[in-house]
Amino acid sequence: MLMTSGLAMPRPAAAVDGCLVMLCFAAPSWRAIPRCVPPIRQVLRDLARGKSFPTCAMVGVGNSARNDWASAPRYCPPQYTRLVFSDTGPLPYCDYTGAVSVSVNGTLFSRTWWNVDGGSVTEFTPAAKTQLGGLNTQFDTDYANWLSAPPPVAAVDSNP
Repeated sequence: MLMTSGLAMPRPAAAVDGCLVMLCFAAPSWRAIPRCVPPIRQVLRDLARGKSFPTCAMVGVGNSARNDWASAPRYCPPQYTRLVFSDTGPLPYCDYTGAVSVSVNGTLFSRTWWNVDGGSVTEFTPAAKTQLGGLNTQFDTDYANWLSAPPPVAAVDSNP
């Protein structure tokens, strides 16, 4: 605590480094990089609480990262879109709360889908896959599994 004029003033909380966060989200697997885990988890907690995405003043032209809220079925990968049945009928639901998109040289590089419990999966563009090695392929695996799964069977009303 700082002492100012005899009053105790709390120090401001340390902000998450937006530049490190952007690099971590663009990495092949942020969970595999020990230095990335705490700031990414903190950003995901902050986003879930409605805080803004951190910025990086050193980012060059065309390089950026931002968060967008997921909304099924419009903005949610099909393999993570579910139908939830309610009194008014089926409603689309996304397994993820939002997505952090990283652009490099003005082009989408990766998109990390995240949820409030800390889960995430990263979607890499073809350009990112070409440039990076040792990618986390969970997004592609989930998509392939979704494609190969039979479509859900529609419920049949047994009362004519």
